[in-house]
Amino acid sequence: MRKIYLTLILLLAIGFTAYAQRAKSVILVYLDGGPAQTETFDPKPNAGRTYYGNYKGVCKTNVEGIEIGEKLPLLATMADKYSLIRSMTHGSNGHETGHYAMITGDTSGAAVVYPSFGAVISYMKRDTYKGILPCYISVTSANSRFNEGGFLGNAYKSFDTGGKPESKIAYEVEGVVNKFVDRDKMNQRMALLNKFEDKPLNKREVDSLRDVNMEFIWGDSREVFNLANEPDSVRQRYGKSRLGQSCLVARRLVEAGVPFVNVRMTGWDTHKKHFQKMNTMLPNLDKALSALIADLDARGLLDSTIVLCGGEFGRTPKVQWEAPWNGGRGHYGKTFSYLVAGGGFHGGKVVGKTNKTGEKVEERPVAPCDLIGTVYLLMGIDPYGTLPHVSEGELPILPSLRMEKKHYGLLYEIIDIKKPSYEK
Repeated sequence: MRKIYLTLILLLAIGFTAYAQRAKSVILVYLDGGPAQTETFDPKPNAGRTYYGNYKGVCKTNVEGIEIGEKLPLLATMADKYSLIRSMTHGSNGHETGHYAMITGDTSGAAVVYPSFGAVISYMKRDTYKGILPCYISVTSANSRFNEGGFLGNAYKSFDTGGKPESKIAYEVEGVVNKFVDRDKMNQRMALLNKFEDKPLNKREVDSLRDVNMEFIWGDSREVFNLANEPDSVRQRYGKSRLGQSCLVARRLVEAGVPFVNVRMTGWDTHKKHFQKMNTMLPNLDKALSALIADLDARGLLDSTIVLCGGEFGRTPKVQWEAPWNGGRGHYGKTFSYLVAGGGFHGGKVVGKTNKTGEKVEERPVAPCDLIGTVYLLMGIDPYGTLPHVSEGELPILPSLRMEKKHYGLLYEIIDIKKPSYEK
């Protein structure tokens, strides 16, 4: 009997170890529209101008054998801090289907609308996260309607900050910061509301919610969004662009304990004037992302914070020189790249390989559910677990992980968790 008891304890310990939490927060830097993998994390300098376009050069990184796009010199100095996935694939060339795949991890084709992985993390942390700030925040807006709570409900969708963090005046977070309403005016309005409203039977609950909201608007949490508290040298290092200052806000939110921060940057859908736009957008990305990773590392937060960077798909490796595109790149879901860092992800590694033109995966394909499932694993969430549906009962948290030809395996090769024997 004693041996059976000890065996049971051992099995329980193994189970808990398998899903022990490595990361506390996730920052998703989402390049909405689809960045070109050949100019970011999978350059093809020997493929000919038909493919490399105006960017033949590359940046050699501080990790031998790893090269990235020529417009990313700052990121090149810290490749030991992140890994690159060069073989992401879902095969969809539509924005809506691409967003859905990369935001939910679901490519099952089922009728059920799944929640985003930010919403899932928000749901899973609902009993342990005690902060005043929302558990899931998008700076400055959600990627698409798929950032909502799906069948979990709107209680778990992202709080969208709105506003302009790059503003020289104040970062006006919608519903929180309004330069036209000071504390005295707000107190007068609350007093007037208390005077005239009917006293509900559940007044204690209403007052409790109101107290939380007032603390969110006027308490210490409000200062998280006050970038004036940051030295100008720090703001300059991130870049004064929308993306740069949004990444700085993300760092501050993670410092405040927020579990999931979505930084959305639009403009990557470059069918026309592609290279002209990249001349500005790629340096902005380089400054923002390198500063974010370096800052998290310097503050002791990188080990507990997962950083992801990518979009809903990539762009056509072959440049569309013909009219009306005149040097643009189209949508490409067959193969694209993601950068992953922190929170248990190893640095200085490359997962997967594409052919010499970047048009197809040659080694180790990675599906959306493989990436998101690995994030769940590092956040202490069972990627093979379930979520409650109001009418369907318990549904798989990642249905594609249970379906043949919809997944290729979690990213055990770049995390410090061993692959369980029961996984193929």
